Amino acid sequence: MKPSSLILILSACASLPAWAQPPVQPRAPGIESKGYVWNKPDKEKTVALSRSGDPAKGKELYRVCQGCHQDNGAGKSDADYPQLAGQHVTVLIKQMVDVRSGRRDNPKMHPFIASEVLSPEDMADVAAYLNSLPIPTSNAKGDGKHLDRGKYLYEKDCAGCHGEMGEGDAVKFYPLVASQHFDYLFYEVEQIRDGGRRNANPKMVRVIRKYSDSDLRDVSDYMSRLPPPVGKTASARQK
Repeated sequence: MKPSSLILILSACASLPAWAQPPVQPRAPGIESKGYVWNKPDKEKTVALSRSGDPAKGKELYRVCQGCHQDNGAGKSDADYPQLAGQHVTVLIKQMVDVRSGRRDNPKMHPFIASEVLSPEDMADVAAYLNSLPIPTSNAKGDGKHLDRGKYLYEKDCAGCHGEMGEGDAVKFYPLVASQHFDYLFYEVEQIRDGGRRNANPKMVRVIRKYSDSDLRDVSDYMSRLPPPVGKTASARQK
């Protein structure tokens, strides 16, 4: 879809009376359902992942996302809008597909990535653009009071999937967590532990099920302070 068409659609949606608003986000079976399989095959996801995204096209499409996620993909320090810059393409595509299908509940985001607005090819372009952005290091951190505890928990339970330095794993769809906003990290791990993140990986749920709120805060604080992967910051790219 052309960026101009996308903007027109979203503008039109915003101006509709309440009774004529677009359909609410669908609800697909998630982790609460018997037989749930994390990251199961999905036609739209397969199509998006098979395409080499075009960052230039993605940049234009991303214009409607900047109000929440910022023009540099830095997100906001609250728990609502994560830092997306530098995130793995596979992770970005999976999360967009999960939101539009209703496996991940996010009614605010759904209108911007609904099938009427973005095609699977468009999602690949947006993901390619976001992945190309340097990762800001000005993300919000925690209070820093229990970093030793956070490091211990991370190295014991998280590094096996998310990497020693929080770099994630693009092949396995594990997100980059280094330099992510503290409040977002804490909110999401809390939701995963408590069953609110319905597209969660059951493996992670089992790992953090017994974590206290303090444990979650400590490990989130530690992750928020991990540096971005080498070469992924603005300063590194300017050299």
